[in-house]
Amino acid sequence: MANSARNTRPALDAVNFFLADVRDGLGPYLAIFLLAKQDWNAASIGIVISVGAIAGIIAQTPAGLLIDSTRAKRAVIVAAAVLVTGSALLMPLLTSFWWVAALQTIQGVAASVFAPAIAAITLGIVGPRAFAKRLGRNEAFNHGGNAAAALIAGALAYSFGPIVVFWLMAAMAIASILSTLSIPADAIDHELARGLADAPGEDHAEQVSGFRALLASRPLLIFAACTTIFHFANAAMLPLVGQKLALANAALGTTLMSVCIVAAQLVMVPVALLVGARADVWGRKPIFATALAVLALRGALYPLSDDPYWLVGVQLLDGVGAGIFGALFPLVVADLTRGTGRFNVSQGAVATAQGIGASLSNGIAGVIVVAAGYSAAFFFLSAIAAAGLILFLFAMPETAESRKPKVEGPGPMSVPIS
Repeated sequence: MANSARNTRPALDAVNFFLADVRDGLGPYLAIFLLAKQDWNAASIGIVISVGAIAGIIAQTPAGLLIDSTRAKRAVIVAAAVLVTGSALLMPLLTSFWWVAALQTIQGVAASVFAPAIAAITLGIVGPRAFAKRLGRNEAFNHGGNAAAALIAGALAYSFGPIVVFWLMAAMAIASILSTLSIPADAIDHELARGLADAPGEDHAEQVSGFRALLASRPLLIFAACTTIFHFANAAMLPLVGQKLALANAALGTTLMSVCIVAAQLVMVPVALLVGARADVWGRKPIFATALAVLALRGALYPLSDDPYWLVGVQLLDGVGAGIFGALFPLVVADLTRGTGRFNVSQGAVATAQGIGASLSNGIAGVIVVAAGYSAAFFFLSAIAAAGLILFLFAMPETAESRKPKVEGPGPMSVPIS
């Protein structure tokens, strides 16, 4: 297992780096394109982004079931990358509300497989003991890829306009496909990838609804609620910042958005590595609580100034919150599902819940902007994050085995890395 993990390290690094720009879709760049080039208002932009998010919500649990059941995990990633990129390339040609909504739906459904597939492949290669550290490395390369893509987009957009982000996504998609296919198929233990870590009595053919798995575990249900709140508070913040920058200077809107993204992504790289290295020592709970606290602070700081330097500076805090979340989310789900064989479907169920928060975020924030302005929207999102922090501190237990009280009898099942 250890030799396989070492041999696949460059391929996993490359997949996470190049897939970064593809798995997130057009993100805030779509808001800038529609606002600056198509003259859409904030409410329409929020609604059409929410349409894609809702499609992703519906697909999350089936995506988890698919990843749990299939041995063609690499092929699933390749097919999804083709669909996401193809639909993005059509958007500059098909710019009516309904066409953009349809293409966003395709992206949302296809992108739902990326996170569980990468987490499953990683767990299937390195096993549970090395999972936390490898997740941190995955997220570091993911954020590095996002930063590189944003730098390129920002530099090229100054000369060619917002359209450049569509072509950049196509180039990253091709590289991600080649990287995915470079992972040896036989390096993935598909039983470990489901979270079946050494469960000899498990009925491998048994399947369970993602929502049943979620409702059967109180800690998993609480974690789902907290991640839903996190995404509700977080999802609309960067698109709103992008809109403010575009309104202040339409010609530099994409470039300034790229600066915001790069600034945050550069912070996320060391944060993700730190979380991966220390999550087993410090525990999951204090680290995730920090992410919620930083998110609440970030929302409260944005309205204090419209100066681009201030907005970019505040955006650095996104690097702390998102860096923590990306590295911890699959790790906590793995903690709570170890030995069940339902790691990926549980990921899908929790992601469905958090997707509800993200989809509502853009729509509601857009309506608040139209009715009361950008500052009101930011303060509202900040208050939601603070409420999530309170819930997490008082209701969520620690899930790291190293931080739990010692008890008599056998512990959670795991497979040693040899």
